Amino acid sequence: HPEDTYWCFADIGWITGHSYIVYGPLALGTTSVMYEGVPTYPDPGRPWRIAERLGVNIFHTAPTTIRMLRKVGPDEPAKYDYRFKHMTTVGEPIEPDVWRWYHESVGKGEAVIVDTWWQTENGGFLGSTLPALQPMKPGSCGPGVLGIYPVIYDEQGEVVEAGSGRAGNICIRNPWPGIFQGIWGQPERFVQTYYEKYCRDNESKDWHDWPYFAGDGAVQAADGYFRILGRVDDVINVAGHRLGTKELESATITVDEIAEAAAVPVMDEIRGRAVEMYVALKPGVDANNEIEQKVQKAIETEIGKIARPKNVWIVPDMPKTRSGKIMRRVIAGISNFADVGDVTTLANPEIVDEIREQVQSEKVARGEIPRELSPEEMEEIKAFGRAE
Repeated sequence: HPEDTYWCFADIGWITGHSYIVYGPLALGTTSVMYEGVPTYPDPGRPWRIAERLGVNIFHTAPTTIRMLRKVGPDEPAKYDYRFKHMTTVGEPIEPDVWRWYHESVGKGEAVIVDTWWQTENGGFLGSTLPALQPMKPGSCGPGVLGIYPVIYDEQGEVVEAGSGRAGNICIRNPWPGIFQGIWGQPERFVQTYYEKYCRDNESKDWHDWPYFAGDGAVQAADGYFRILGRVDDVINVAGHRLGTKELESATITVDEIAEAAAVPVMDEIRGRAVEMYVALKPGVDANNEIEQKVQKAIETEIGKIARPKNVWIVPDMPKTRSGKIMRRVIAGISNFADVGDVTTLANPEIVDEIREQVQSEKVARGEIPRELSPEEMEEIKAFGRAE
């Protein structure tokens, strides 16, 4: 509406910035706020002061930013007199507990939340609720948007039925105007990455034979809503059980003391892979063994005993990109005594050595030094979390 003030609180350098800071708002003549800088500088009240001062009533950001603000300033929104009517979350799955804080604290229990799923390649939202027309559901992006027909397939190409509780690979059954048309100079890679897995007939000209493979895992509830579990590459295979990192992390942050969590695989002689959890605590909370036990219990309760972590590491902070995304490949390298790769572009590269010293010295003391990894295992660790 003409009287609205809209703020997409995201990095302008990625697709959400392009689409929802530049193209969309300018095309609509929207009164917009543009912000450049760290979300929490000089303090975690900064976003809410800006919203109050400029009269923002539509707010658009990513779960990474929401988690960061929840960690360092959980009580800050209540200090400021702003009112959002509509809030978006975009870019990655949002844990139900983080969603609830976003709704109750940032939205003050009044704003509708639109949790969206899409990809840079897709041109626009693929999954989302329609505000005021469809109910919100913590941690779920909702059904496919108008004109998009998602489906979940298992590894054999069979449909995973809604309400079954089983995870699979989310695909789009139909073509649509926003889908990108190819990879420049690499048509074979385009087909191999997005279509080959579930193509029924590679000679066919019928679009029904070419479902689009998004590369994300998902579960569909009986009500038709999809919960996105993250990239299929970010799956930890424990004794034949495929565990999504987002499932593990969502269970972990149900523990009140925990602000952030990251799940990584560690090589295990018996189970093939085991889970290790890294957690950062809320301000003012001291690390103790009881918190580690709470994490173990939460994961057992939410997922099952098969998902019980081999170790829970309480760390002072997570290695992150400048936009706040946790670099799981770095901590996976630490857990496996492997090369962590280039860390010069991290926002906090100094934390890597601190975590390495803490975790690896404790593992050595326990006699948990792993065997030398094979080249294939090294590549798996390097690739873990690469999508982020």
